[in-house]
Amino acid sequence: MRLYLGVPVVVPALLIAASGAAAVTRGRVLPTNRKHIRRPRVYGWGQLVMAIALCCQALFGLMADDLDIRQWGTLTGSALMVTGIIVIAVSQRTPGTPGHRQRHGGL
Repeated sequence: MRLYLGVPVVVPALLIAASGAAAVTRGRVLPTNRKHIRRPRVYGWGQLVMAIALCCQALFGLMADDLDIRQWGTLTGSALMVTGIIVIAVSQRTPGTPGHRQRHGGL
């Protein structure tokens, strides 16, 4: 068991999960991300998926002794990580979002 290697991964994963849970349940987003997020609940689900992916990576990548289990576990964690990134990207504002000022080249 390499528990001491998993702790630096699991602690940030728990913080991300707490932030994601706050975004899903209350619509709260950290102040540094608040102006970029259009849909806080979708953003929260993305954070929860990312936290699960990090825990999956730590669990299977560091704790599993069987090579096949380790490979499939880390592959699953990687797929979840990409899914979380896509969900977070969908929740962010785009430049053409209403409510943003746009400069129009003028006459």
